[in-house]
Amino acid sequence: MLYLVATPIGNLGDISLRALEVLRAVDAVASEDTRKTGLLLKHFDIKKPQIAFHEHNEDRAGPRIMALLQAGQSVAVVSNAGTPGVADPGFTLVRRAIELDLPVTMIPGASALVMALVLSGLPSHSFTFRGFAPRKSGKRQSFLAVDRDSPHTLIFYESPHRLADFLADALAVYGDRPAAICNELTKLFESVRRGTLSELIAGLAGAEARGEYVVVIGGVGSMSVGQ
Repeated sequence: MLYLVATPIGNLGDISLRALEVLRAVDAVASEDTRKTGLLLKHFDIKKPQIAFHEHNEDRAGPRIMALLQAGQSVAVVSNAGTPGVADPGFTLVRRAIELDLPVTMIPGASALVMALVLSGLPSHSFTFRGFAPRKSGKRQSFLAVDRDSPHTLIFYESPHRLADFLADALAVYGDRPAAICNELTKLFESVRRGTLSELIAGLAGAEARGEYVVVIGGVGSMSVGQ
């Protein structure tokens, strides 16, 4: 069996009992970062062989994992944090397993995009997850423009080094919509900033950005909290 196992996005207390049961039972763990997964396994006193599986070696590691599954072994796939296959490695393994008619399931759990959506105060009944935007401004604006007329709440991931540029491009493409910036979710210094895009840009001026961010932006016609 191939298991996709969601792991905590920060607070280790968020791991599920079922996730621990699976990690203890499988024959091997396919990890996006073996060092980080090693710390997680050690914290819960789990000893399992790890297979490095990330975006740079999927073509090589994928067949090896499939061979283990075809030999009757079980493998758990984990990303650095959150749900494998969502903006993290895992999708290609699911496709391979389906094509080979091998059993696959997942252990649900933490997801930064869902937590950010709920905490944003923006409409959560219909949303579009867009992941990471391109690095360069021109391509990023074209990427954002795809959803310019969408009524759905939009969710993006962004690095601290590109956050300010991303918000500036979002303002240029969407106008001054209500939005939220979420950082360090489930951790000690968890923060959620809410306001219009221009207000958020002004609030970040001179501030040091750290860690990955989730940016939530209202769709066409959306209203911010309190309006």
